[in-house]
Amino acid sequence: MTTPARRRLMMDFKKLQEDPPPGISATPCESNVMMWNAVIFGPPDTPYEDRTFKFSIQCTEDYRAKPPIRFVSKMFHPNVYADGGICLDILWSPSLPRSSASRSDSEC
Repeated sequence: MTTPARRRLMMDFKKLQEDPPPGISATPCESNVMMWNAVIFGPPDTPYEDRTFKFSIQCTEDYRAKPPIRFVSKMFHPNVYADGGICLDILWSPSLPRSSASRSDSEC
C-alpha cells in the first residue's frame, strides 16, 4: 500500500537523482523506502574538510512533520547531540525537499 509519506519519499529520491546536491549522497534501502543511508563529504576550507559523515534517515508514516535524521558517524558539532540526533528547530521545515534538509545539516 502506498501512503502519502512513501509517495513523498519516492518523489524526493527522484529529485535527488535528477539534481544531486554537491557533497551529499542519499539513497533509500532497497527493501524499505522508509529507511535511507546518507553521507555528507566535508566541504573544502572548513574544519570538516576531508571528513566523511554518515547518517541514517528513518522515516515514519508522518514523514515531513519531524526531522528523521540521525548521524551514525561520531562528530562534535553544536547542533548534533551525543546520540547523533540533530537539533533542526531552525533548519527543518516539512515543506523542504530532502536535499535542502541534508544541505542545511552540512552548513551548520
